[in-house]
Amino acid sequence: MQAHQASGLWRYGLVIVACLLVTLLTAPFRATLELANAVMLFLLVVFLVALKLGRGPAVFAALLGVALFDFFLVPPHFTFAVSDGVYLITFAVMLAVGLLTTGLTTSLQDESARVRRHERETREHYELARTLTGAASLEQVEAAVASYAAHQHCRVRCFWLTPQRQLDTAHSELLESHLLQMAFTRQQPVHGDADAGPPPLYLPLRAPMGVRGVLAIYPDSAAGQDFLQREPLFVTLASLLAIAVERLHYVDVARQTEVAISAEKLRSSILAALSHDLRTPLTSLLGMADALAARPLPAAEREAARLIRDQAGAVHKMMSNLLDMARLQAGKLPLRQEWQLYEEVVSTSLQLLRPTLAAHPLQLELAPDLPLVRFDAVLVERVLCNLLENAAKYAPAGSTIRIRGYVEGGDACLAVCDAGPGIEPAELQRLFALFERGEAESSKPGVGLGLGIAKAIAEAHGGSLTLSATPGAGTIACLRLPLGTPPAVLTEDEHESR
Repeated sequence: MQAHQASGLWRYGLVIVACLLVTLLTAPFRATLELANAVMLFLLVVFLVALKLGRGPAVFAALLGVALFDFFLVPPHFTFAVSDGVYLITFAVMLAVGLLTTGLTTSLQDESARVRRHERETREHYELARTLTGAASLEQVEAAVASYAAHQHCRVRCFWLTPQRQLDTAHSELLESHLLQMAFTRQQPVHGDADAGPPPLYLPLRAPMGVRGVLAIYPDSAAGQDFLQREPLFVTLASLLAIAVERLHYVDVARQTEVAISAEKLRSSILAALSHDLRTPLTSLLGMADALAARPLPAAEREAARLIRDQAGAVHKMMSNLLDMARLQAGKLPLRQEWQLYEEVVSTSLQLLRPTLAAHPLQLELAPDLPLVRFDAVLVERVLCNLLENAAKYAPAGSTIRIRGYVEGGDACLAVCDAGPGIEPAELQRLFALFERGEAESSKPGVGLGLGIAKAIAEAHGGSLTLSATPGAGTIACLRLPLGTPPAVLTEDEHESR
């Protein structure tokens, strides 16, 4: 404060020196010098003072110039008395022109300073945006924002979101935590409390896809009382930061997705290669085991041959599933689609699974008006067999398995309902992934490929496969295929008439 006062007194002292210097230069020639010329010299001093020293010293120069002009140059000299009233008009015009010049000059200076400040802020924003665009981590983003804030005489702190999409305020005080939550919830700037100096500012990091966190700005003592007036500047800073953080998020998502796709392709290629190479020897092993079990052997050897045949069949089936899944993911499994009825697929599937379903009563509920549906009978039969095997595997012996066929919306639906233990709703989608089972550790056979293959087959037909379950009340697996427009079926009379 004292330094500021000293600087102000120095400027006013310089004004006094300048005005006295003009007076000393003109006073010796007051007898021959036109007073109008002297007035122009005093006005020139006012203009130069306004240009270099500011508004206050310029006003002081105008008043002092009028006083010195009257005292030393206007007769009677060395007195403020005026012998001619015309000089009063001269004084008034001199003072008015001086004040007007002061106002215009200082206004232009203020506007020029504002333009320079705006240009500097724009350049700093550009540099910050360029730095944030090239940032590859949150640490680099925070460092760039901290460097920018230091030039604004501020400190910053970033509060990010937790994996549960909640604001992480664990390392902040109770009052600040409340203010941070307020800014995050309201999505509006919030001002803190400060005993001395400007208060801190909390800005939500609003990006196009949501709020990414909160930016806390703590002004230093050098920030000045105009800190709150620069709030739009810091709002722009928060917007740049939010966009940079959202870009990093989606870059990370894209990277993880690319890694997952590459891993899935590699896994599919390995599985396809293994299943293709192992399928032929497994087929031979299955044939030899079947031939061995058919021979007249003692009971112990016959039972061992049967077990070998069953295990070889299970491994052969698993290899077939792996190969089919690889073909489905690669889009190389051709569909032989024809218009046909669900009843035919249901009948064939029940015949194939007669031993598997022997311990479960069956209940068929096929709507009598089921239309023709276009699908590959072999693949849809495989889907139904998989759903029935799962129902028989996980439902208790003696419980009823229902097969329902009906039309809902624009789909022909085929549902398998069991009375098993059910599945937690949060686990339903997980079961469609490869090698995922309802029971991770179970004595029940299977490797977790059936539902994944069934869903891929349904989607290849343009349909879907969904699971719904209530824990303790069973599971419903529903295959939905689009109805389409089946061809017209001619009756015998219409056929003869043609």
